Amino acid sequence: MKNKRFRLLMLLSALALLILAACGSDSGTNSNDTEKEDSNGDSATTDKPKSDIDFLSLLTGGTQGTYYALGGTFADLITTETDIKTTAEVSQASAANMTALQEGKGEIAFVQTDIAYYATEGKLMFDGKKIDTIAALGALYPETVQLVTTEASGIKTYADLKGKKVSVGAPGSGTYANAEQLLEIHGLTMDDIKAQNLDFGESTDGLQSGQIDAAFITAGTPTGAVEALNATTKVNIIGVDAGKADELIAKYPYYAKDTVASGTYGIGSDVETVSVLAMLAVKKDLPEDVVYAMTKAIYDNTDKISHDKGRLIKAETGLDGISIDIHPGAQKYFDEKK
Repeated sequence: MKNKRFRLLMLLSALALLILAACGSDSGTNSNDTEKEDSNGDSATTDKPKSDIDFLSLLTGGTQGTYYALGGTFADLITTETDIKTTAEVSQASAANMTALQEGKGEIAFVQTDIAYYATEGKLMFDGKKIDTIAALGALYPETVQLVTTEASGIKTYADLKGKKVSVGAPGSGTYANAEQLLEIHGLTMDDIKAQNLDFGESTDGLQSGQIDAAFITAGTPTGAVEALNATTKVNIIGVDAGKADELIAKYPYYAKDTVASGTYGIGSDVETVSVLAMLAVKKDLPEDVVYAMTKAIYDNTDKISHDKGRLIKAETGLDGISIDIHPGAQKYFDEKK
């Protein structure tokens, strides 16, 4: 009897040891798996954002402008570097983009620095419609204000615009504000011309067909729409009158002197004009890590931007000319670059 009880006790002890060994084995496996995950560099150890955001909409401009051309590249960079699917959307550019961000129709947008200022201050086209939900991601490149016409138009100066059909930009665009201010500094108003609200593509089509006489186009040079026009029609760029650029800058300090270089669009000599800066704006409520990752994706990969303006986009000038709040995520990136 004692032997039977002894054998039973030994059997139970052996079973208990087997159970304990199995538990210890499972625990060790889980620990090793965790260490493997950590060592493999999952999201906890990378720069990729931890946010639940899985889609971003990047608002650009018309299909013939520089915003749209660059927007596709930026969207690809953000998608690749952050794992957040980003798409470039056609839009009516600067002013319309600010309103779209306010209304939640996008998360990132191209805009001129002057228009971003008007939006956050509630001035000019934003009078009574102040937008306080946007912040800057970073400055990009100079946007040249180009007064484009054709050799056949006979227009050689701003004074020649009186009574002519002139495209002043799509409704809600920054180009409209630039046109109004440049006309003003030359002693003209919108009432002195037959203003046409056309986008870049429509403007160059109108110039080619002779339906309009001139067009204001604010975009990085060379602008695709103007290059396309020059392929079939002799293009002229009308310069700002001597001394007028200084007057304009004194009144509107976000402008800078600029030049459309000889050879651009086939022109025979440099044309003196002015520019504002292109920038990217984002919704203020985007998480800091998401905006940091987007900023890094663009400014760390400018060598992958094939457009001519890519050479002007640099981290060291990313805060130049910006007069609105910088998003904390972007500020973190630029602080690291100092």
